[in-house]
Amino acid sequence: MTQQTHEPGSTATSAPTSAASAPALTGGASTPARTAPPTAPTVPDTSPAPNAPSFRATSTVPDLPATPAATVSQATTPVPAAPAPPFPPLAEPRALGERRVWARPFHDRLTAPLPGLKALARFAREGAVRPGPDSAADIPQLPYEPGPLPRTDPGNLAVTWAGHASWVVRIGGLTVLTDPVWSRRILGTPARITPVGVAWDCLPPVDAVVISHNHYDHLDAPTLRRLPRATPVFVPAGLGRWFRRRRFTCVTELDWWEAAELSGVRFDFVPAHHWSKRTLLDTCRSLWGGWVLTASGGQRLYFAGDTGYGHWFSRIGRRYPGIDLALMPIGAYDPRWWLRDVHCDPEEAVRAARDVGARRMAPMHWGTFVLSAEPVLEPLTRVRAAWEKAGLAPEDLWDLPVGGSRILRREEERV
Repeated sequence: MTQQTHEPGSTATSAPTSAASAPALTGGASTPARTAPPTAPTVPDTSPAPNAPSFRATSTVPDLPATPAATVSQATTPVPAAPAPPFPPLAEPRALGERRVWARPFHDRLTAPLPGLKALARFAREGAVRPGPDSAADIPQLPYEPGPLPRTDPGNLAVTWAGHASWVVRIGGLTVLTDPVWSRRILGTPARITPVGVAWDCLPPVDAVVISHNHYDHLDAPTLRRLPRATPVFVPAGLGRWFRRRRFTCVTELDWWEAAELSGVRFDFVPAHHWSKRTLLDTCRSLWGGWVLTASGGQRLYFAGDTGYGHWFSRIGRRYPGIDLALMPIGAYDPRWWLRDVHCDPEEAVRAARDVGARRMAPMHWGTFVLSAEPVLEPLTRVRAAWEKAGLAPEDLWDLPVGGSRILRREEERV
């Protein structure tokens, strides 16, 4: 299958909600200063991906008005043009907790075919899902430095790596958990090889949770049961029902390129090269993707979730310029013929971080669960080498240990 270029418009309808059942939370401030131009409905990105077939849009969107040229006096120096706005303009934020009905599954969003019988047979013959016995000797060397969350000003951006794809993100005065997995085991996988980097009891009050997709190493029911049911959760299209069955009361489902706001922080759901499945009968019944979080002060973070490498990264960078930090997956990539389409290797992760225009990158999705055949320390050594080979500043690679934290202060954001 060749890469799809689908830029969805509205693929869902809103279900009526009574005033008594509507969530009490409301959105925060308007679109942050970095995205100063007025927001507008989602507009299809018509630039083609390599070898990609055309895809019929699901809704009609009016043409964008032309930007007026700067007025130039004959006797003066021409006035510099204002910076170009994101293209297409960002969508208007949707209401928090909006109930939506999704018209179809999401097989059309796959950028590569799911494994067929031939691939499964080859995997049975030659595929390894665990590293060799020599790699087990390296497990004690995995970086693990748990510590208390550092104090930080609400205007700063701070991240703490709890392990795998679980981060404690503090942005715009909010504490946000990404793909929280505090369990020792997940279905079908050996126990974690490094403990959780942050004890649950040491967390501050959690203001929101973002979920990238429904695989067990990213959507962990035992962990989520620890949260108050009024916690706002931001999830991919089609996954809201899973949360509502567990009595969460503020569940916001988004399609790609859609957004919502909470207390002045904007949550945008963006594409990823992956898939979804949790049971035998729900393949691609919910969407998958990453998240761009933007504070009213301009701080911007990209959480890639789980993804292979592909054309979406440059488009994310075009729509969300000025990403301060990209949280990028670097592990679970071997054997390459089996996992290339859904998991970046370390070199591809560095390339993707550059494609989105991120000033800094923090590796994740390695050193926690053994999901594939590469040696346990290899992702770290390879990503450091790839970063250096790309000529990037060593201090901009935030290769944190499990439990480690970094703070990006406002005065450092543009450095």
